[in-house]
Amino acid sequence: MTIVTLIDATALFSVPNHEVWKLKEGQWREIVDKLAEKTPPIDLEFSEVATSEAAVFLKAAQEPSDLRKLRSAISHAVCFEDWHPRPPQIAHITLFRFSAAERISKVNIDGFAPIRGTVRSLELLEERVYPSVEINKLSSPLRSSGMDKATDAKSDNKAQTKKKLRGAKLDVKRVSRQEILRINAPAGSRFKGYKSVYVRDLVLKAELVHYRRECWVTPDGKTVLAALPAGIIGGYGANLRRLCLMLHSQGQVTTARLTTLLNDIGLDISKRQMVRLLTRQLDGFVAEDAAVLHAGLVSSSYVTVDDTGARHSHNLYYATHIGGPNFTVFRTTKSKSRLNFLSLLRGGYQDYVPNDAAFDYLKERRADAAITAGLRALEPQRFCNQVPFMAHLADKGIDIFDRQEIGTLAEAGLWGAIRHHGLVGNIVIVSDDAGQFRVGNHALCWVHAERLLQKLMPATAKEERLLTMARDLVWRFYKALNAYKQNPSPHSAPAFRRRFDRIFTLHTGYEALDKLLERLHRRKNELLKVLEHPDIPLHTNASENDLRTFVTKRKISGGTMSEDGRVARDVMLGLMKTCQKLGLSFYHFLGDRLGIGTIGNPVPPLPAIVLARA
Repeated sequence: MTIVTLIDATALFSVPNHEVWKLKEGQWREIVDKLAEKTPPIDLEFSEVATSEAAVFLKAAQEPSDLRKLRSAISHAVCFEDWHPRPPQIAHITLFRFSAAERISKVNIDGFAPIRGTVRSLELLEERVYPSVEINKLSSPLRSSGMDKATDAKSDNKAQTKKKLRGAKLDVKRVSRQEILRINAPAGSRFKGYKSVYVRDLVLKAELVHYRRECWVTPDGKTVLAALPAGIIGGYGANLRRLCLMLHSQGQVTTARLTTLLNDIGLDISKRQMVRLLTRQLDGFVAEDAAVLHAGLVSSSYVTVDDTGARHSHNLYYATHIGGPNFTVFRTTKSKSRLNFLSLLRGGYQDYVPNDAAFDYLKERRADAAITAGLRALEPQRFCNQVPFMAHLADKGIDIFDRQEIGTLAEAGLWGAIRHHGLVGNIVIVSDDAGQFRVGNHALCWVHAERLLQKLMPATAKEERLLTMARDLVWRFYKALNAYKQNPSPHSAPAFRRRFDRIFTLHTGYEALDKLLERLHRRKNELLKVLEHPDIPLHTNASENDLRTFVTKRKISGGTMSEDGRVARDVMLGLMKTCQKLGLSFYHFLGDRLGIGTIGNPVPPLPAIVLARA
């Protein structure tokens, strides 16, 4: 698809020529004029035309070869600057000023119209290349609608909104060193005491410590060696490892830059050894991260979930985020299916349990009733892992190679195990409506629901007005739900449900809008879950904010190659975000776990804090 935007110098919506050249300061006018003079008259035919305040936009079914040559020549000869108004975000834009052999009829701003013309003279204003995107109408690029911020309740507590006053720092009681600065005062001067100045500084220096370990031989011939201090790995100390883990996880510093930084300071370390420090012997952190997930799934009233792409071993993997008000975990796996999500909700357990919860799950998924009846047993069953569970299904005559049928049964076994271990419980799972997250007590994100309305492309002014009206009604309803969260009242819930029905059963005559409203109305229970659980959020902004850290790391460091690297990335990012939510210093947390924490001020286990704050 080629997009050509033409500006008629005689048209109602044209940019004045002198204003255009003023923007460019005449830097490349001569080049454009010479190239345009060499271009013969061009026969142009367009399938669609739209107008804006600055130009006439035309979509050409096929671009004439002479026009394509002109664009190519000018793009190689001219360095363009930004201009205003910004062109729409479409596949390709060329802005021309032209005069036609016949005057072009005015275009109705409410719609599209076919047009044909022959260009006599042609001058280029600007050309800019955009990434190819699929669109059905020329329009401004989609941006966040701002519904969430626009409908936030304003705080009435002035103490909370008041800016923090500037003043003395609160860390002056932790002075580590005091130094008196003297001066040669003139004779006859009187001493008036001292003027205090607190200076905050950081000391980075490389140390090479020579430990001489006592060696003894016991009477029975055994050799006994004195133990090394805690945290030493491969000849590198715990302080170095803490700094590297923090800079790599929290500071997003790559291993190559960390190696260069330490070498410049005076510490001899290779990139391979740096990778070992960041990915090896993290068993304690891995166990604590798993315990954090277990504590969160046991104690939280809700979780928000989302996923994003992740590169691992040159393959496309997916990083799933599960987070609550007090914890965050990341898990990178090869699949983003519902089966994978349920296996993550199962925590560290590996078993399958076909209990009542599992059969309720099968009934909800409308599984074959005959198969479900054949799987029921008088005695409770529990299989330690996937192998005996699959063998059990095969014994019951089920084709374990039928992926669709076996997938639903495996999901049921996982859901039974989740319930068997007391996980999830009545937790509300808030998602963006991705199918793999639609399990248990599920709620939908209102921001993603409203974004579907934003993506509609009305073709006429009437459709634009109808869409604006519908979005306004949704915004007002969303604002009312936010107010309900602040002061929940069970008596007002029926009124909210009736108001929801009135909005999402509207028949506007705009077919695409009506279908979308009908689709959202079918998800009424999930969109109005906040009426039953006022403490849950109306959106998944927390998940998107947590995943932003993961995406930033992906952009800076790329992917992982080894299993140790994949686990280390997930675990350290998850623990870092959990520390932030709990108001703990990640640096002090690392020091405590590596055995170099502050004496008398240990950092409690994160799972215990998550449980205590539930």
